[in-house]
Amino acid sequence: MIRLYKKEISIFFSTIIGYLIIGLFLLISSLILWHDISEINILDNAYASMDTFFSIAPLIFLLFIPSVSMRVFSEEFNTGTIETLITKPISSFEIVTAKFFAVLSLVIIAILPTITYVISIYFLGETTRNLDLAAVVGSYIGLLLLSSIFSSISVYASSLSTNQIVAFILAIIMSSFFFFGFDILSQLPYLQIVDLTLQKIGISYHYNMMSKGLLKISDLVYFMSVSLLFIKLTEVVIKNKKT
Repeated sequence: MIRLYKKEISIFFSTIIGYLIIGLFLLISSLILWHDISEINILDNAYASMDTFFSIAPLIFLLFIPSVSMRVFSEEFNTGTIETLITKPISSFEIVTAKFFAVLSLVIIAILPTITYVISIYFLGETTRNLDLAAVVGSYIGLLLLSSIFSSISVYASSLSTNQIVAFILAIIMSSFFFFGFDILSQLPYLQIVDLTLQKIGISYHYNMMSKGLLKISDLVYFMSVSLLFIKLTEVVIKNKKT
């Protein structure tokens, strides 16, 4: 499993594509936060905080994570190397988990440089060191947990098709539905009676709670459960390849 994990990481960084994807994420987030081309940039607003970043990051990740994940199984199916992989002395669950953690590790690598945003804002305000670091830490935890769901969904989407573009589109659709879909459904007139329940099924309800610095066991359980659900669904797909 460790060997497969390392292989996935090395493949991603073996071409310029990996660096380009991470670079684009950092460029886009930096422009939105710091450049005057964005109406929500920090410098033009009276209050220096990381709220803008944690609001836009999930939207960027809706494209970023599927683009990272689309090849993990699709390429294996397309080249036929999946047959070699599933005959090795490694379980289907270990195969899926190794690929999932490889994708999640890449996302973490992309997030780490954004800590410089925190440092800059920490000393940027009129009153220095007036940043709620506890809330920022909670928000980063929420962003990592949200990334784990997007990663598990995207890996699952990659296992459903031999075409990377199809896998990319499927991942965007499924991730978007989990992030926006249940909130939209909760606003329908005939579903008002269960609106809160529907919101709690979606990602944004739990992510918004954590973005406020509120770390609740129920939110942690939600993120881990949904991630595990899609990992297990991917395992079922891979197991079917063995039969």
